[in-house]
Amino acid sequence: MLLIGIILLVIGFVTGVSILWTIGLILAVVGAILWIMGAAGHAVAGRRHYW
Repeated sequence: MLLIGIILLVIGFVTGVSILWTIGLILAVVGAILWIMGAAGHAVAGRRHYW
């Protein structure tokens, strides 16, 4: 999710499409939160690690 968010951020920035940039930003933030929670040892969506 983090990688898809970053890709959409780049595509949205290069093409000037603001909706892609917004969606990419949201996905990158949610992906980063899930990654941090998984790395800290918290169970995320029933899994001990979130990949």
